[in-house]
Amino acid sequence: MNVPAGDLVRSRVVADAAVPLETALDRRLTGYLLLRPADPLAPDDDGGVLTLRDGVPTVAYHEDTDRGGATALGALASSGPYRAELYATDGADLDGVHGVEGLRVAPGAAAEQVADDPALAARARERAPDDRDGDPDDPVEAFLADEERIAGIRERAREEAERRAAEWGFADATE
Repeated sequence: MNVPAGDLVRSRVVADAAVPLETALDRRLTGYLLLRPADPLAPDDDGGVLTLRDGVPTVAYHEDTDRGGATALGALASSGPYRAELYATDGADLDGVHGVEGLRVAPGAAAEQVADDPALAARARERAPDDRDGDPDDPVEAFLADEERIAGIRERAREEAERRAAEWGFADATE
């Protein structure tokens, strides 16, 4: 994933990924956060990037696994310490990256999955615009939002239960 060159705002080694995520949220930073293991023996590509709009994580990408979205967050989660670099960019420069559906993450997901900080996740969700309530590619959310599909599954399950009840001699129990 190619992010535009940005202006370095902060570079630190931190024990916890919550520190740079909270800094970005407090500053309402639009740009990106590079997270890499602080272990000098770890390869440079064993990290990832989180893009930010007004401090709220929008996109995640893990370089070593070449994965994006929620999968990238799982790969970024470690026990730290991290080398964390925050960069500021123009929001319009990130539009192309933010338009890639497979890379998007829910507003509080990075704080929950990478930093294990539910309070920070709640703050990120509160700060997120209304159109960013959740991950548009989250398969569970998409499934639960499809009421017709759920109704169809319930109907098939009901029919199967009635068929089996009749087959096993429990027809009276289904009435």
